[in-house]
Amino acid sequence: MDICRDIYSIIRSKLNEILELRSTGTLKADNTFVSEGDLLCESLIFSYLKDNLANYIVISEESNNDISDIDGAEFVVTVDPIDGTENFVSGLKEWGVGISVYRNGKHYQSMIALPELDICFCTGEKLERIKKSRICGLSSYMTPEDFEVLGGGLEYRIMGCCMYNMYNVIHGSYKQFQHLKGCFSWDILPGINLALEHGLSVIIDGKAYNGEFLKPGMRYMFEVY
Repeated sequence: MDICRDIYSIIRSKLNEILELRSTGTLKADNTFVSEGDLLCESLIFSYLKDNLANYIVISEESNNDISDIDGAEFVVTVDPIDGTENFVSGLKEWGVGISVYRNGKHYQSMIALPELDICFCTGEKLERIKKSRICGLSSYMTPEDFEVLGGGLEYRIMGCCMYNMYNVIHGSYKQFQHLKGCFSWDILPGINLALEHGLSVIIDGKAYNGEFLKPGMRYMFEVY
């Protein structure tokens, strides 16, 4: 079962409807945006999972994000229905959809999708790497004080979309991607598992990452290179 490719096909088929919801962004309590586009993507993904998986738990940024007991489920699916909602509601194309699937406690499939750029990258697919970049992707949560401690020798970029940054570090368009403030599991599990598959190094909270499931509700500082 190609869960990730199936979900991407559904998202692409509904892309025009999703884009029509750009103007519906509202601020959440944490001062980040959610839109009707996020909720439509989430609904499409949830519907697919309900129709195709029997014993599963889904953890999503916009709902079901405080689940801690995942024992007994064959499948655990993390969903970021729209990553980079600020970009999405602002009319930028650099927003994404992230899916990561664990089966019986082991990583099974992951997907980084950038639907408006017609990019979908999934487990088992090879990406030709560029090897001369000196760009480092950074989090949009950076403060002026954070910039003062950055090292030299790199060019820095902030795009406000973890999926976009992850795709580019795996592709080699970025030399590395780091998040000094920390992300949630649904933000990073797709990218870090695809990065491992392509031989990149992943550091989570100062330790080497090896594909294990990351609990929801916690922020993880990371670096991929």
